[in-house]
Amino acid sequence: MAKREQLSFSHAIEIAAAPEAVWRALTDGEFTRQYWAGRRVESRWKVGSPVIFWYQTDGGEAISDRGIVVECAKPRRLSYTWHVEFVDEMRDAHPSRVTFDLAAKDDATTLTLTHDGFEPGSKVLEAVRQGWPAILESLKSLLETGTALEAAAPDSSDAAA
Repeated sequence: MAKREQLSFSHAIEIAAAPEAVWRALTDGEFTRQYWAGRRVESRWKVGSPVIFWYQTDGGEAISDRGIVVECAKPRRLSYTWHVEFVDEMRDAHPSRVTFDLAAKDDATTLTLTHDGFEPGSKVLEAVRQGWPAILESLKSLLETGTALEAAAPDSSDAAA
């Protein structure tokens, strides 16, 4: 039986901050809101715990994406499943997985993101290829300068990441 191809996206970025600061930026909802177009992450960050991403709407908050923590090794590795909730054409997609690997390098951290487990033809994969680099550049800017890069707020017509 032939092995089924698993499609993935990977992106690495060097951030002039300690791994602990980068970890906090990835796991603290008030922090993610600053660099991730207003999205707030929520989790207990224990294996098996839910991960929920919230965004502001006119009526309060709504869920944009959700998943389950697969691995949590503070401050080196964080992995969770990813399921898009707020884009109708992506809601039925099979959940994928996002993994953040953090490696100290002198006075900086190399953050490597791998988002995998996509089905062939995945619209979510198309979206994350555009979304993740912008999100990680905004995170880098916030940690290094105190100011995140401007990004559009998510709505149901936007890409998944």
